[in-house]
Amino acid sequence: MKKLLTIAAIALAPLAFSSQAAMSLQMEKTLVAVCKAGASNSIVEFNGTMKEYRINKPRIFPRLVCNDQSFHQFALSHGADRTAARIERYTLGTVTIKDITMNYHEDDILAVNF
Repeated sequence: MKKLLTIAAIALAPLAFSSQAAMSLQMEKTLVAVCKAGASNSIVEFNGTMKEYRINKPRIFPRLVCNDQSFHQFALSHGADRTAARIERYTLGTVTIKDITMNYHEDDILAVNF
């Protein structure tokens, strides 16, 4: 019984892992349509695609990658500045922390107002 269970687990393991990484055909078709609409620089076509496929903009645009570029960068590289401006608010920004004590010099003025 134990041997049968081990053989079954080994035989089914590749099927379990491959199904997690695969994207459904409909999902891929939808994301390709979104990428094409983003490259078109037509706000009407872009909005129509978003409504047709019911895209959740805050959820999709920070994660969507078209041709190894973020969606925002992809739109800009195809000259679609109107589309890029439309989704710019959904792109993730970067935050840097600059430690004052590490960059302090004698000539720098540190002013505090209270």
